Formats: sequence, structure tokens, C-alpha cells
Amino acid sequence: MTDMTSALPKAPGSTLSMSRRPNPGLTPMMLNHAAWVTPDAAATAEFYTRIMGMDLVSTVIEDTSPSTGLKIPYFHLFFRMADGSTLAFFEAPGVPPPAKSSHIAYDVFTHVALQAADRNEVMRWSDWLKSNGLEVQGPTDHKGMILSIYFTDPAGLRMEITTPLDKNWNRHDAKAKADLDLWVQTKNKALQEGRDVVEALTNLCVEVRQRYDCDTQVADHRASA
Repeated sequence: MTDMTSALPKAPGSTLSMSRRPNPGLTPMMLNHAAWVTPDAAATAEFYTRIMGMDLVSTVIEDTSPSTGLKIPYFHLFFRMADGSTLAFFEAPGVPPPAKSSHIAYDVFTHVALQAADRNEVMRWSDWLKSNGLEVQGPTDHKGMILSIYFTDPAGLRMEITTPLDKNWNRHDAKAKADLDLWVQTKNKALQEGRDVVEALTNLCVEVRQRYDCDTQVADHRASA
């Protein structure tokens, strides 16, 4: 059997960090599409058009992957959201089901989040999805950043409907950089000292959560004073 992975670009791995050239001003304009595999194009189209309210706007029927040249017959579907970005799916007949994840974290953390206008719209989505027989988790308040509900599409893709609670939730550049540095430094220090990396990072998570809880209590006290 041909090793199809040989046709894919290699992941950068550790070689990425070897080049420290600054970005020359290239930032993607928007999400054009993100794509997944579905076992049933018709069920996926029903879900995204009727349940999710998107339009089916483009399709491709082919027997060869244009990026790799591999012979794989497929039907490619694109569903458009309000801002013009799309979610896309492939039905590829004869492809076996995906292998089971080695850990539940892959199933929980791998997801796609779609934005709603406000808290009320998130709850309208929750009611609508439940009325169509979907199991909905939430709403979940992510530390005052976003409010979300979660559900699963017919292909098994974990999905999120979310709305910002903090209007600047994606503008905290300095804090994000500091958090990344803290995470990497904690991990590297544990490795250098021969300590358990998972335990060190778990302790870091606990410390950060405790600081957040303390800051929240102080803010609530000031607001009620």
C-alpha cells in the first residue's frame, strides 16, 4: 500500500525555531475555509443548511487531490457564514473511519467555534439545537472572556457557539505573550531540573486559576461597595 503521508508537506518541528527572521508583514486577511472529512455529504448538508442556517455555496467533484496528486475520489462542499468565511467538508468513498483518539483531550480540545451576536443569541442557539435533538453542553463562562455552548455535528466534529464577554478578548497581546513565556519557561525549567513536566505545568495552572479567582473576588467586592 502506498504511504500517502509522503505526499504531504513535512511539519516544521524543531527546525522552525532555528530561523529567527521577523515576519515581513504577512497576516492572513480572514478565514477562507477550514475543512474536515464527513462520512455522509447529504447529512452534513442538511445539518449546516437547515440547522446552522448556512448556504451551500460551492462544491467540487474530483478523483484526484490537486495539492498532492493522490488518487482519492471525493465530493467537496463549502458552507458560507455571515462574514463570507466558510466551513468545508469532504466525503471520500471507501475511506475507513478515523482512528480513535489516544486521549480524550484530542476530542475535547479539537473544535471549531462560531461567533454569535450576544449572550441572548447564544441561548437562542442552545434552545434551537436542543429542539432538533442535539445534546448541548453549557453555557460556559470562560473566565469573563467568552460565553459558549458546545455540541457535535453529524460527522463527529465538536462545535462551539460563542460570544465575547470582554469586547477586547482578542486584543490582550502583551498578556498573551507573557503567558506563553511563563508556560515555556516552566516547562523548560522542569526538564532541566529533571522534574515531572506534567506536574510542573499542572501546578502552574492551579496558581494561575487561584490568582484569577482572587482578582475576581476583589473586583466583585469593589463593584458592590
